[in-house]
Amino acid sequence: MKKQPLDRSFGYAFEGIWNTVKSERNMQIHLGFTVCVIIAGFIFRISKIEWLFCLVLFGQVMSLELVNTALEAAVDVATDEWKPLAKKAKDAAAGAVLVSAILAAIIGLLIFIPRLFEMIHLIAG
Repeated sequence: MKKQPLDRSFGYAFEGIWNTVKSERNMQIHLGFTVCVIIAGFIFRISKIEWLFCLVLFGQVMSLELVNTALEAAVDVATDEWKPLAKKAKDAAAGAVLVSAILAAIIGLLIFIPRLFEMIHLIAG
């Protein structure tokens, strides 16, 4: 079997990302929060370590959303009828995204809430 050129493989990967961004509401929500966190990161001048945490979490949440979308599509291709195992697979993949997003939100709050309080204190004080 002949291997595909590397640029073609990257092309398929970017197509998968783009199609997911265009068609999946949850990915659009994740991207919206990512943009907001990036803006807040510049406004509050977060540290390099905090940026690293944010970047890893962006990648984690969006990667899991891509895997969730792929799994849902594969299950839908495999069967048109309702099956308990198909539901279990879809629900577990969605749950993985949710756990990741909740963790990202908690870490984001731990990073940004103290800075927000500092800013409020400076304005009020």
